[in-house]
Amino acid sequence: MKLFVPGRICLLGEHSDWAGGYRRINAEIEKGYAIICGTNQGIYAEVEPHPNKLVLTSTTPEGEVVGPYEIDMNPQALLEEAQRGGFWSYVAGVAYQVLINYHVRGLVINNYKTDLPIKKGLSSSAAICVLTARAFNRIYDLKLTIRGEMELAYQGEITTPSRCGRMDQGCAFGNRPVLMTFDGDRLETKELRVEKDMYFVLVDLLSQKDTLEILNRLNRCYPFAENEMERNVQQLLGPINKEIIHRAIDALQRSDAETLGKIMVEAQSYFDRYAMPVCPEELTAPMLHRVLEYEPLKPHIYGCKGVGSQGDGTAQFLCKSAEDQEKVVQILEQELGLPAIKLTLHAGPKVRKAVIPAAGFGTRLFPATKATKKELFPVIDRDGIAKPAILLIVEEALDAGIEEVYIIVQRGDLDDFRNFFNSQISIENFNKLPPHFQEYSRRLLQMGQHVHFVVQDNQEGFGHAVYMTREVIGDEPFLLMLGDHIYRSNTPVSCARQMIEAYNQYGVSIVGLKRTPEADISSFGVVNGVWLEEDRVLNITEFAEKPTLDYARVNLRTPRIPEGEYLTVFGQYIIKPEIFDILETSIRNNLRERGEFQLTPALDRLRQMDGFHGLMIDGRRFDIGIPEHYLQTLQEFARP
Repeated sequence: MKLFVPGRICLLGEHSDWAGGYRRINAEIEKGYAIICGTNQGIYAEVEPHPNKLVLTSTTPEGEVVGPYEIDMNPQALLEEAQRGGFWSYVAGVAYQVLINYHVRGLVINNYKTDLPIKKGLSSSAAICVLTARAFNRIYDLKLTIRGEMELAYQGEITTPSRCGRMDQGCAFGNRPVLMTFDGDRLETKELRVEKDMYFVLVDLLSQKDTLEILNRLNRCYPFAENEMERNVQQLLGPINKEIIHRAIDALQRSDAETLGKIMVEAQSYFDRYAMPVCPEELTAPMLHRVLEYEPLKPHIYGCKGVGSQGDGTAQFLCKSAEDQEKVVQILEQELGLPAIKLTLHAGPKVRKAVIPAAGFGTRLFPATKATKKELFPVIDRDGIAKPAILLIVEEALDAGIEEVYIIVQRGDLDDFRNFFNSQISIENFNKLPPHFQEYSRRLLQMGQHVHFVVQDNQEGFGHAVYMTREVIGDEPFLLMLGDHIYRSNTPVSCARQMIEAYNQYGVSIVGLKRTPEADISSFGVVNGVWLEEDRVLNITEFAEKPTLDYARVNLRTPRIPEGEYLTVFGQYIIKPEIFDILETSIRNNLRERGEFQLTPALDRLRQMDGFHGLMIDGRRFDIGIPEHYLQTLQEFARP
């Protein structure tokens, strides 16, 4: 298994992590707020299980291979190694924390590439700690969330002589901006999304600074300020920082780089005004300010500021474009002789495509399905129009912003679907239609321009059907909607739009969820997890396809869900394209369940690799694949 963990940069809000921690003692101190982001550079590794040892081979940024180091998976041996300090100690510290909390065996980590600068304020130690925690989590399926991996990495790092802050392990979120809120011992995280790519440059100032002295002087201002200078620092890291961070969040999520650049300059000005007097020897930072004020850079940037603890360590620039980013790197390296690296915050890929499987026979609706596909069965919509079920699904997808819909069909059914979406009725019949139906007929043809078909010659399971769309989906996330379910939102926002908005917020694969009585769960996929947003967004820790009640009662109880109910799959998913590699492995190795290639095991594997969220859909699903449910749909779907 290959893993990558980036370094971490604090875009705004430096020192707020430990400052907010003082709320344990003085509740009048403002919470700490910071926006952090993973770098484009990081630590790459291949990991695999080992029966009884921890084995590490590492590669320096210069390409030197070090190791392998080996140590028995013994708590005392790991603890002693962790307390010695050094790069190897971080891996041992995390392994120690894993071993005393979970039943695991050993691990082999081959760190085959490192392009993250070491000891440059980019949290390289936190990156290897997170990578180790993630490796144990995924190899042994510990069902940890990203926050769980962060906590394990933090506990592992402080097992060593290092005394990192909780901000450092934010690299676990990858190259996504994250808002971190520090309230005493509590840490809250919220992932942020950008609408357009944003271009930063980080530069090593190649100067000396005493980070410990900076921290020592600033910490003297807490927990209770005794003079104006100390009150100014608490004001800086408290209310001023809070106001700056919340304006920055708005600019970041709108990808308003010009405004964000101005906020960066403003933040640096406040820091110089209020923090510099506390430690002038370190925070006057002549090299930092020389670089920030270097005239040839200004035409190419919106703003700039110091990084981390500030001082003459590292600086960051927000550039106007990718071309300006290149130019800034060139100026820094060629004119000032300072090494620089790029940091690009990428806009998440848009969900443009939808997949609707419709190749099943419809056994439970026979003999009606001998006459026509169940997906073409009529349902009366709220507008009073009788529509085939597949049309209701396609309409919802297109209305949610989907641009292309791919329906999976059997070869023998292809003409029926094509004729419905792509063929005009005869002029004689068209003229018989009342005006509003004529208008709808034209709209149907317009929708048909966005509908395409993928033939599944052999029906070998839900997973196989989804895999058939690999070529047309390409390297994009996609919306998956069941062909024998239709959906009705309880709000003006459709169920599909709720899914897309959640994906845009979190950037990981997501499945719609609903509460289901335990008597019915043997018919559905069931999930368990940890709430990210109370009663709305779940970080999934397990998928189970049609579990037994005994298994569900032991393994699938979700906090705050009433006794006797479970969270089941709603029938809509947004899935990252990595699912196709997982399905290909199953198909190539003929890994079937109940004789077919199932989707749920592939989803659970994707969860282990990349994370998976669940969204409680504010709406209802209607199943048209079972006679009694189809009857219920006919009776209830059109109701207000």
